[in-house]
Amino acid sequence: QVQLVESGGGLVQAGGSLRLSCAASGSIFSINAMGWYRQAPGKQRELVAAITSGGSTNYADSVKGRFTISRDNAKKMVYLEMNSLRPEDTSVYYCHAELKLTWPSGYKDYWGQGTQVTVST
Repeated sequence: QVQLVESGGGLVQAGGSLRLSCAASGSIFSINAMGWYRQAPGKQRELVAAITSGGSTNYADSVKGRFTISRDNAKKMVYLEMNSLRPEDTSVYYCHAELKLTWPSGYKDYWGQGTQVTVST
């Protein structure tokens, strides 16, 4: 069974750092873009950062300069290094990946179960 499993969330004080990890497992033929989204209570899920298979990155304006996304294609993992965390970064963070399970099928969206990040004042 294909799944994305996040780890690394938790409670941190404002100004602190956390590193999120996400591992894709199962029978996967190819991985396209990977990324991180977040959703706070009562709000829509929003893109935090994304990275293509070639390493091109895209960030939400609110996290530019503070968060860094990276991936290890061999390990099928994506990471999110979060620095200078603010209370407004508090949210559930979801890993996302575009996966192709077999050839010549197309890529489909997969999501992790989410990991809570709480930033205290």
